[in-house]
Amino acid sequence: MRVLLVGAGGVGTAVTRIAARRPFFEAMVVADFDPARAEAAVAHLDDPRFRAERVDAGDEAAVAELLRRHSCDVLLNATDPRFVMPLFRAARTAGATYVDMAMSLSRPHSEHPYRQCGVKLGDEQFAEAEEWAKEGALALVGMGVEPGLSDVFARYAADELFDEIEEIGVRDGANLTVDGYDFAPSFSIWTTIEECLNPPVVYEAERGWFTTEPFSEPEVFDFPEGIGPVECVNVEHEEVLLVPRWVDARRVSFKYGLGEEFISTLRTLHLLGLDRTEPVTVPGPDGPVRVSPRDVVAACLPDPATLGERMRGKTCAGTWVRGVKDGAPREVYLYHVIDNEWSMAEYGSQAVVWQTAVNPVVALELLADGAWSGAGVLGPEAFPARPFLDLLTEYGSPWGLREQ
Repeated sequence: MRVLLVGAGGVGTAVTRIAARRPFFEAMVVADFDPARAEAAVAHLDDPRFRAERVDAGDEAAVAELLRRHSCDVLLNATDPRFVMPLFRAARTAGATYVDMAMSLSRPHSEHPYRQCGVKLGDEQFAEAEEWAKEGALALVGMGVEPGLSDVFARYAADELFDEIEEIGVRDGANLTVDGYDFAPSFSIWTTIEECLNPPVVYEAERGWFTTEPFSEPEVFDFPEGIGPVECVNVEHEEVLLVPRWVDARRVSFKYGLGEEFISTLRTLHLLGLDRTEPVTVPGPDGPVRVSPRDVVAACLPDPATLGERMRGKTCAGTWVRGVKDGAPREVYLYHVIDNEWSMAEYGSQAVVWQTAVNPVVALELLADGAWSGAGVLGPEAFPARPFLDLLTEYGSPWGLREQ
């Protein structure tokens, strides 16, 4: 397997550090718009399988040419969701398997944004699914931790733990703190704003997909391994759009443990229009310039990849499932907890980016050895769960199951 990794930020760099310990691939080209980031990720490894390149992730032709030049048969997208579609199409143009950790962006319904879906997450990719399938090509979408591992958990629950599933609810919480910062998101603020301020999507078998108000339906969820109770709220996320395509459940939801202070900050950004991506004109020393307010917010905050030494605590990603097994009610929480102290000591990557990065590497290894295979635009639920969970444990990162 020869891999083109596009994006050498926190998650991309963590991908390289995890993959460097595994023998399943022949080469990994690490490409970024900023060549210094790509070179730093490669230099850290001292592994001849890795090399750095510069590429604009928005330039479909340039990405396809880079895939061909290095004879890469897989493109792994570690950029933010703005670049999903050009990278997705570049992979198909070059005849490469495509893997990402998010999906194409949504657009709210023009008249009823908090009741009806407009363009849903992944709609643009699934619109091309038939063409991918006809060509025998694979796009594995949503293969991070959430979405990704959470979807694998859903498939595992359906296959091995339940006869009927009433509800699948992805629940994400943490007790992470960052020394010296009052507000320092542990993941890309660009993506965080996109997820948290868009209308959340919920799935119900009788209604299909529908939307609600941001931060709706608060609930307190007790997270394992010392994290404890955290208030969680509805947030737009890919699992709700993926799980119902392959797993039979009457309801699917996603809730984040954000905290009141974090929610208040996001509401203020929205109130001031600082969540917008459309450029605005501002004065500059050489005349007016056009900038995206959201990009300005991101530039004013610390890079999440640099926060590891200041972070304390654990992060938990998991899937809560309620249903029936052997005629009796059952309720479980399948989860994956990463302690920042461990991920920093073991890999030099902070917990949230490491937890995101390990899952696509596991998936690449399964694709390389043939344990996972397929054609079309497929989510993690389309593949058997047990090989993934066994290999994740082999990576030194075990998962857990708690009866509720």
